[in-house]
Amino acid sequence: MTLRTLLLTSTLALAAVSGLAQADTQAAATQPVPYHYGMPMNVKKVIAMHETDTNVCKVINADIKFVDKAGKVEDVGYRKMSEACDFQN
Repeated sequence: MTLRTLLLTSTLALAAVSGLAQADTQAAATQPVPYHYGMPMNVKKVIAMHETDTNVCKVINADIKFVDKAGKVEDVGYRKMSEACDFQN
């Protein structure tokens, strides 16, 4: 009975630790890498683009998630002028 309890406890502890490690990896993956001038992008396919919604013409944060030519999913953050600037003279 003691060996059975020990194995069950060890299995549950291992599952909990691996779950925490996976959650930590997913949290890190959601943060976009900041773009710097000259950074090679090698975009094969764009998955999603996101930017802050605003009605004011100003610089905003945006990010793009894409698959590069090697098949790796990348998430890059950058700054740009808001869409509101397109409609001003």
